[in-house]
Amino acid sequence: PIQCGDNFWICPSWIEPPDPSATNLLLDPGLAFGTGTHPTTYLCLDWLAKQSVADQNVIDYGCGSGILGIAALLLGAKSVLGVDIDPQALLATQENTRRNNIDTTRFPVVFPDKCPSKAFDLVLANILAGPLVELASTLTLLVQSGGKLCLSGILSSQVPTIIECYKNAFRFEEPSIKEGWACLTATRLP
Repeated sequence: PIQCGDNFWICPSWIEPPDPSATNLLLDPGLAFGTGTHPTTYLCLDWLAKQSVADQNVIDYGCGSGILGIAALLLGAKSVLGVDIDPQALLATQENTRRNNIDTTRFPVVFPDKCPSKAFDLVLANILAGPLVELASTLTLLVQSGGKLCLSGILSSQVPTIIECYKNAFRFEEPSIKEGWACLTATRLP
């Protein structure tokens, strides 16, 4: 089990949660990325655990195992849309959603070409720097005015490049760094 935030744990599905009264996300990543052990996932989860996501509509772009979207739902989000290019990731996300006793209608999953063009309260994207640069205009349009953006999968040396791609539409907070990896969070400008 991995503790992310004061009262939030990621637990392999075959291990009993260490704190049953905490928010516990049960996870079996299968063939998809996202167990909470990688610094980028940990940084996103740690940030997410400190946010108020109650009743928000969230998109997990590059959902992998679904770990970030499921965390958002367990922390009070109204709904999450998972987007990924890998069919195994979409299957893993749905299975992990069920494993956490969440109705899969609250976390539908789609390929990028089926992603709606509406804006969300929060966009999570833990992929890699290259795709984050390529997807800058797409991800920007998915964040509503005043909404939040959380980007990771970025080496700390790549932070300036990523900020440069998004700076015209977002106000960035200080990056979070762990073991040479970074998580960038920002608020969409009006």
